[in-house]
Amino acid sequence: MAGQISEADQIKQFKEFLGTYNKLTENCFVDCIKDFTSRDVKPDEITCSDNCLQKYLKMTQRISMRFQEYHIQQNEALAAKAGLLSQPR
Repeated sequence: MAGQISEADQIKQFKEFLGTYNKLTENCFVDCIKDFTSRDVKPDEITCSDNCLQKYLKMTQRISMRFQEYHIQQNEALAAKAGLLSQPR
């Protein structure tokens, strides 16, 4: 059936997601968590972690948007080269 993702592709996507999640978690932890003398997470560590996650999400969204824009431009350039776009009147 068209539109369904194979089990192997689902596993691959999940592994990629876990890798990204683990890397993000590690980076934000290393950058934000500094005090290991108590079991409690300090308010400034929470704020730093939240900011780290938000920055990552915004960066990912921006990269995705730029990639889409680039892809559209490339497709338009290929179509124009092939003469598939309608000529201006």
